[in-house]
Amino acid sequence: MSAVSGQFDTWFRRYEPVSPGAVKLLALPHAGGSAPYFLPLARALAPGLDVLCVQYPGRLDRHREPALTDLRELAERVYRALVAAPAGPVVLFGHSMGAVLAYEIARRLESSGGGELLGVIASGRRAPHRFREETVHLRDDDGIVAEIRELSGTDPGVLDDEELLRMVLPALRADYRAVETYRETPGVSPLSAPVTVLTGESDSRVSLDDARAWEELTSGTFRFRSFPGGHFYLNGRPGEVTAAIRESVEAFRSAAAPTSS
Repeated sequence: MSAVSGQFDTWFRRYEPVSPGAVKLLALPHAGGSAPYFLPLARALAPGLDVLCVQYPGRLDRHREPALTDLRELAERVYRALVAAPAGPVVLFGHSMGAVLAYEIARRLESSGGGELLGVIASGRRAPHRFREETVHLRDDDGIVAEIRELSGTDPGVLDDEELLRMVLPALRADYRAVETYRETPGVSPLSAPVTVLTGESDSRVSLDDARAWEELTSGTFRFRSFPGGHFYLNGRPGEVTAAIRESVEAFRSAAAPTSS
């Protein structure tokens, strides 16, 4: 991994060497997730894309830091670290909770003009304005573990290891609180950046209609792709998902390229 010092080194993990001038793909994990979740994706997309995997506080090498329970605060901190990094075009890619973070970071980038945002890829999450009451963060530990088991996105070995569970449960609960208490600000202008949505066709948490509703949040081009599978459809179809991400980034780049007169 190579990285510059400071905020960049704290928040982002670059696992593979990249080509000069490569577009940054900021990869934002799901609730309870960490940067290494996207390691296979980073390897598959390198060196053409510079995959920067976000490491949230409260896990792995940042386990001594308290996990954040406010999604907007988390988005603000990632945004500040991103704009402090070397400049260049960026695509935001987030799965589940990470998709909502991508949306909030995109809003900050567009309102401030602080970065060259090419587009947003939202995976496994209903559109932020499609509210649904959820209270997983209020459950006891067994209730949270039951939710994670049902989603089938975590190694069962972690869930069966009491010591590991004690380490990951605080961050899990904090993430669920952050995303479940988030409310999209009503009446805001749509993003101007194009948006691609990727989702699992049998995701019990995200209907196809709620996933397509992301189209209402952009005035730019909207692309939609569904895959066989549930909430963590991307685990079982890495090649197809990688291809879909690469195609979206190329479409974003083409749309942003200046036209000759």
